[in-house]
Amino acid sequence: MKKKRILFTSELPGNSFKENLNHNEFEIFLAEDIEGETLQKKVEKVNPSGIIALLSDKIDKNVIDSAPALEVISNYAVGYNNIDVTYCHEKGIYVTNTPDVLTDATADIAILLILMVSRRAVSSDRFVRTGHFKGWGPQLFVGKSLQNKKLGIIGMGRIGLAVAKRAVAFGMDVIYCNRNKVEKEKEKAVNAQYVEIEQLLKESDFISLHLPYTPEVNHLIGKNEFGIMKKDAVLINTARGPLVDEKALCEALISGEIYGAGLDVYENEPAVEKGLMDLENVVLLPHIGSATEETRSEMAEMAISGCISVLSGSVPENIVKPF
Repeated sequence: MKKKRILFTSELPGNSFKENLNHNEFEIFLAEDIEGETLQKKVEKVNPSGIIALLSDKIDKNVIDSAPALEVISNYAVGYNNIDVTYCHEKGIYVTNTPDVLTDATADIAILLILMVSRRAVSSDRFVRTGHFKGWGPQLFVGKSLQNKKLGIIGMGRIGLAVAKRAVAFGMDVIYCNRNKVEKEKEKAVNAQYVEIEQLLKESDFISLHLPYTPEVNHLIGKNEFGIMKKDAVLINTARGPLVDEKALCEALISGEIYGAGLDVYENEPAVEKGLMDLENVVLLPHIGSATEETRSEMAEMAISGCISVLSGSVPENIVKPF
């Protein structure tokens, strides 16, 4: 009986990936070893039953149709806006993702960005490295305190709640908006108050985005929203780049309409709005929200497990459904 084929679009960290390179039940292929200028060409040559993809891999109708044998696409990410999930659903192709496992790692990065922006960490580091530090001074890189400040969380899912928990430890007050109010016990655990988005924008000292991307929330934060925010507000985005209009963000930072921003994701990733590169009041990270050894290894194990479950005739955990 002919073995089913699995195509990894990239090498993955952890033992699970290494062990499955020599899986007895499946033929394993790495995209980098396949000739072809595009992912579509590589997929067409392999005709895999399963694809284990990265968030940066665009899996559209053309790619999907290039693999008549395709049964499952496992996304090595919690997000899945890179995949045409609706088309997969129509064709009976499973899509899986890796939720939960990266909750804490991503929440940590959100708090890291809040601290880096509010305490001007990048500028301070550069100041020392370039030999400008001549001793302590009362006005040297004065920043913003977190205690008694209001954190507005847009998207109170697993990651949003984890950020709220951390924020409370810093003495922050939490308000949030979400498609639906979260359970009272969860609200109570972080003393969070549900508000409408306009109130959140008006009242928050820090605003952190933690919602999935859909076309309906493209540029959720743009020129109008920056106009509503406090002059000393800080925007944090560790969710999805297109939630923020980067050109409008750049203008708001230059004009002083808001105090600062911290980004781990970008509207046209990996490209970054050029003007942001020159600003001191924005911290730019290279999409490292899940980048701990433990998290990335667990993500690989989960993605591989989802793929193999389908190809072995089982129903996988973490099935993604159309928007």
